[in-house]
Amino acid sequence: MSRAPLLHRARSATRDFLHSEAAGGIVLIGAAALAMIAANVPGWREAYFHALHLETGPVISPRYGPMNVHLWINDAAMALFFLLVGLEIKREFVDGRLASWERRRLPVLAAAAGMAVPAAIYLFVTRGQSELASGWAVPAATDIAFAIGVLAILGKRAPTALKLFLTTVAIVDDLGAVAIIALFYTAGLDLAALAAAGGVMLAMFALNRFGVRRLAVYLPLAAVLWYFVFLSGVHATVAGVAAAMMIPITRSPGAPDDAQSPLHRLEHALHPWSAFLIVPLFGFANAGVSLHGISPAILLAPLPLGIAAGLFLGKQLGILGSVWIAHKTGFAAKPGWSSWPQIYGVSLLAGIGFTMSLFIGGLAFPGNEALADEVKIGVLAGSVLSAVAGYLVLRFAPPRRMLALKLIAERQD
Repeated sequence: MSRAPLLHRARSATRDFLHSEAAGGIVLIGAAALAMIAANVPGWREAYFHALHLETGPVISPRYGPMNVHLWINDAAMALFFLLVGLEIKREFVDGRLASWERRRLPVLAAAAGMAVPAAIYLFVTRGQSELASGWAVPAATDIAFAIGVLAILGKRAPTALKLFLTTVAIVDDLGAVAIIALFYTAGLDLAALAAAGGVMLAMFALNRFGVRRLAVYLPLAAVLWYFVFLSGVHATVAGVAAAMMIPITRSPGAPDDAQSPLHRLEHALHPWSAFLIVPLFGFANAGVSLHGISPAILLAPLPLGIAAGLFLGKQLGILGSVWIAHKTGFAAKPGWSSWPQIYGVSLLAGIGFTMSLFIGGLAFPGNEALADEVKIGVLAGSVLSAVAGYLVLRFAPPRRMLALKLIAERQD
C-alpha cells in the first residue's frame, strides 16, 4: 500500500481548519477595510448603505417585514456560518481535542474567564447608563478567523500548540456566544413556531438514531428548521447550530477526516464558502461606519470605550489569568512548549472580536443607528489594538527552539 493514502488519512481536521481559517481571516481583513472605504468615500457612501437596505422580498415574518440585503446576509447566510460553527463544536467534543474532560479543562476555563471578564469590564465602564446594559456580551466573543489570520502572518513564530489552544478556546467561546444569543437576545416568542422547530429537530434526531446518514435528507430539514426558528423570535442563526447537532458523525480516532462521516463531509464542503464568501460578506456588510462628523473623542464615549476595553483588557486578563491559575494549581497544564510571553500574545489575539462582536452588537441595539455605529467603532478599535499588540508580542517573544535550549542549559547547570 502506498504511503500517500495513509498520509491523507492521517491529516488533521484541526490543521485543515487552521489553514482555511488563516486564509479566510486575511480575506476578512480586506473586506473590513473595503467596507470602511466604501462607507467614507463621497459617492460610494450613499450607494453602500442603500445597497444594504435594498428590499428584495419576500415577507417571511411580519416581525421583520420585507427581506432586504442586510437581513439575508445576517439572518440567512450567517445561519450557514453558524451551521459550520456547530459542526466544529460537535466534532471537537465528540471526536476531537475536546472529547475528554482532561482536554476540555483548560479551554473551557480560559474561554469562560475570557467571556466573563470582558463583560464585567464593559458593565463597569457603562455603569449608570441602563440603555447600554444590553451590550454586555459584545466584547465577550472571539473572531477565530481574524485571530488565526494574524497567527498565519507570524508563521513559525507561533507554535502549533498555541494555534491549537487558541482554536479550542475559540470553539468553546463560540458555544458560549450561541448560548448567549439564544438566551439573552431573543424577542417575544412565537410558541407555535418554536414548537414546530422542536418537531423538526425531533425528526432529525429520530433519523439519526435510525441510522440515516444521507446529507440529502438532513439539509432540507435544516432549511425548514431555519424557517421556523426565524418565525419564532429566537435568532435564526441558532438554527444552524441546532441543525449541526443532529448531523451524524463517525468517530475515527487518529483519522479525523473520515470520508464516510456525514458531519466531516459537510464541514469540509462548507469551509471554503464560509471562509471566503459568507464571513467576508458579513464583514463588508457590517464593518462599514461613516466617520463623517465624528471626532476621535467618540472613542471615550461609554459604549465604544466599554467594548474596546472589554476586548483589549478583558480578554487578556481573563485568558492569561485563568491559564496561570490552572497551571499553578495543577488544574491543567499550559500549552506545551509555549512561554508565558507567547501565551500572553495569544491572549491578546483573543481580543479580536470582530465578526461575533459585530453580530451580537446588532442584536443588542436593534434599530438604533447611532448606537450601532458606536458599537462598530468600539469593536474595530478593540480588535485592531488587540491584533497589533498580539502580533508584536508574538513577533518578539523567544522562539520555542531558544526556550528548549535554555531549559537544557538550566538543567545542565
